[in-house]
Amino acid sequence: MGKVVLKLGPDVSTDIIYPGRFMATVLPTETPQLAFADHPINATLKAGGVPPGSYIVADRNFGCGSSREQAASCLKGWELTIVAKDFARIFLQNAVNLGLRLIICPAIEASEGDELDIGADKVVNKTTGKAYPIVPLPPARQAIIDAGGLIPYARARLMAV
Repeated sequence: MGKVVLKLGPDVSTDIIYPGRFMATVLPTETPQLAFADHPINATLKAGGVPPGSYIVADRNFGCGSSREQAASCLKGWELTIVAKDFARIFLQNAVNLGLRLIICPAIEASEGDELDIGADKVVNKTTGKAYPIVPLPPARQAIIDAGGLIPYARARLMAV
């Protein structure tokens, strides 16, 4: 269970998540400092005001725009989970490859400060008492996220042989 720390509308672009002027920085150890650099949540993140396991809730098409993977890596660095009605295709794949936890929940309704409990097949908004079904990721994609990303997944698979 965690709190919604940021509620966003539709079509959140990678420019908002990770502004293009910081593209020279690609290290996953550095990109989290630039997450939502032009939004007040950035200062809250850097001040330690967002506990790991918190949620960002968004409408449709989260992560649209460019293919920059920093948009996913900067969020993973804060151990955030993104709950959205759906995700832009390239952002979704970048997030899977980097092990960023995503929840596709087409009917989600939540506000900043709401407590969410995410189960195997539904998101329960503990604040409102309402539950919303999850669209599961294909098992292969979920296995990559569960392993922490494509590299840890591939490493584990190779070591198992």
